[in-house]
Amino acid sequence: MSAVSRGTVRLHEPVLVTGSTGLLGRRVVRALLERGFLNVRCFARPSSNVDELEAMTVTTRPGAIEIVRGNLLSREDCQRATREVSVVYHLAAGTGEKSFPDAFMNSVVTTRNLVEASLRHGVLKRFVNVSSFAVYTNRHSGGVLDEASPVEADPQGRGEAYCYAKVKQDELVMNYGRKHGLPYVLVRPGVVYGPDADPISSRIGSAAFGFFLHLGGSNTIPFTYVDNCADAIVLAGVAQAVDGEILNVVDDDVPTSREFLRLYKRHVQSFPSIPVPRAAWYVFCLLWEKYSTWSKGQLPPVFNRRAWHAYWKGSRYTNEKAKRLLGWTPRVPTAEGLQRHFESGRVRQCHAA
Repeated sequence: MSAVSRGTVRLHEPVLVTGSTGLLGRRVVRALLERGFLNVRCFARPSSNVDELEAMTVTTRPGAIEIVRGNLLSREDCQRATREVSVVYHLAAGTGEKSFPDAFMNSVVTTRNLVEASLRHGVLKRFVNVSSFAVYTNRHSGGVLDEASPVEADPQGRGEAYCYAKVKQDELVMNYGRKHGLPYVLVRPGVVYGPDADPISSRIGSAAFGFFLHLGGSNTIPFTYVDNCADAIVLAGVAQAVDGEILNVVDDDVPTSREFLRLYKRHVQSFPSIPVPRAAWYVFCLLWEKYSTWSKGQLPPVFNRRAWHAYWKGSRYTNEKAKRLLGWTPRVPTAEGLQRHFESGRVRQCHAA
């Protein structure tokens, strides 16, 4: 593989955004344009809707966006997309896959293809891999979850293909950093919210049984408003002296699960919910896990103790490292972000009615 180019990223140099048509990807593209980047290459699948990206080429910074269609499973497409690229913002991931092989293929194999193509050109200055809080095990005794917190050592045991794929994706990027000098940064957003995001995170509750179980209670939810998260991702690609760093992205003054649900019911839609104590939900996850094992997988281990630790045990979160190393601060306050999120939810409710 070719040598990696180091140095300051200049505004005229090509940067690549994968997953550019997604909720967060579109905001990353917009944030790059707002910062003055003149050559933003957006990678999109052949079937993806690129209307919003095309509109940006007219309204935000004419001529600054190039849309490249392709498939990250194709080495040739990756080679073409990364040509002359200084920074790769890798947001594409297999988020909807239920099977472990599909998730691995669409998150890990695709990342390998992209990394190898980027290194081969010899001009890469930074590879920003967008990961997730889902990789953390949260099995520590409590307190603050930060970048030093342990990652799932056996992600397959959590019964969640997305977590498994993200852990393996991070491992692959770090291995290329050690063995081939890949200049990478891992960005791990918390729960991304805002217009067009999921109305209610599974950390807050579940309607899987036909009624809403409120699971979060007093747990703090690691929310990050989509624009704030996009800003942090962009900065991770251009900041100096951050190669090899892991950066968690979570906003200031985030609400508890109980506070969020109360506000959602007040501003979007009121519905009955059943609060489930933390200990009771742990016992339920334990019993579900045991039955799944006893039935040899006839009942998928969707609920288990690993998932309980990761999503419902509860923790506090810090964004100190991202602020210190990137000079990042959330530009949209949480109160305003929640207001926008709820406004979007009301619009969806009206359209569904």
